[in-house]
Amino acid sequence: MLLPILLAACSPAAPPQVKAPQNHPTIVSLNPCTDAILAEVADPQQLLAISSYSQDPASSSMDLARARAMTGVSGTVEEVLALRPQVVVGSSFTAPGTRMALERLGYRFEAFGLAGTIAENKAQIRSLARIAGHPERGEALVRQIDAALAAAAPPPGPPVPTVVWQSGGIVPGEGTLITELLARTGFVNFAAQKGLHQAEMLPLEVMLADPPRLILAAGNTYSEEDRLLSHPALAGLTRTRRERLDPVLLWCGGPTIIKAAERLAQVRRSL
Repeated sequence: MLLPILLAACSPAAPPQVKAPQNHPTIVSLNPCTDAILAEVADPQQLLAISSYSQDPASSSMDLARARAMTGVSGTVEEVLALRPQVVVGSSFTAPGTRMALERLGYRFEAFGLAGTIAENKAQIRSLARIAGHPERGEALVRQIDAALAAAAPPPGPPVPTVVWQSGGIVPGEGTLITELLARTGFVNFAAQKGLHQAEMLPLEVMLADPPRLILAAGNTYSEEDRLLSHPALAGLTRTRRERLDPVLLWCGGPTIIKAAERLAQVRRSL
């Protein structure tokens, strides 16, 4: 009941006293992917809160100790109002009602989608750094990403057919960040070659009938739902290597790209 009361009390003609963004505005981030980037490009006192997802090991894309030292919010309008930031950063999945309420209350809202390529993510990094008033830090993070990708470049030779197998047998398809990272580090998305698209299922039977050279098991180790990824039948694939890939490395960019490139290069060298 609190939200309708707040909206009724704050008409466009009499908005709350929210200061106009300055060169280094205060920020609340409601998106775990932007949390990790803003933690790198904003001053600590600027980042008033991050999403509670970043404080959960199953969904965080940043250092847990660092995330848990910050204020975490679930994303309600009431939480944002209590912090009174100058900018609210959300995602394209932020509830329309939440976004509309914040904008009606006079807050600047910036939405960022899920980057499907490294180039798209670099553009997001630069945008977030400009919002924070530190464009030079965005450029520094981009250079770190470029250096990590250069260090992870594969040796000469054909790419390794690889399945990234997620919870319940789900695979990522084309147009995802992890698919480009595979290509940049010496692998090829085996599921995409088979015509599978984003978030489609790769049944165990298909895996056994036509196995790839490498399976990157990217299930959730914090639950009991991923027995499929360690099914005993997989032990019979003597020419298929199995390695662990933390699922939090799959989607977010920024510093996550650096960690993912390092892990993929480590696996590639072991082959």
